[in-house]
Amino acid sequence: MDVRQKKVNSMLIEKIKKVAQPLCQAENFELVHVEVVKSTRENIVRLFVDKPGGITLDDCVYLSRQLGDLIDVQIDDMPSYRLEVSSPGPNRPLNNKEDFHRFKGERVKIETSDLIENRRKFTGILEVINNDSVVIAVDGRSIEISDHLICKARLAGQ
Repeated sequence: MDVRQKKVNSMLIEKIKKVAQPLCQAENFELVHVEVVKSTRENIVRLFVDKPGGITLDDCVYLSRQLGDLIDVQIDDMPSYRLEVSSPGPNRPLNNKEDFHRFKGERVKIETSDLIENRRKFTGILEVINNDSVVIAVDGRSIEISDHLICKARLAGQ
């Protein structure tokens, strides 16, 4: 994907978030992640949502219907798309400090932008969440990772 297309995608994702976030909040869902994937015929808009106790198929169907109508009405320049609403699953992304606090004690995978102890990928138990770093237990050792070095973080699943 070229730079121009990435910028268009990023702007589209922000518009979708502005429409989806109030609906999710009103219905007590957490908007975890939004992505737009270009396919041969149309864009695929994927929303990952969660709620305490987990997401059901009925939740996904309900949100998809509500959100599809809102997108069609509120986003004028929306290209042809297919909407997919689902749970983030066992490999849920960790997008902010609240996510890290919520999943303290869980197994996580973290990728960094710079090397830490000659590595960029870490899998371990999330132990400590500081103001500007996190600490994970990897192979019996605690490794502190500065927030600004984290480029991707997610639950490691089972």
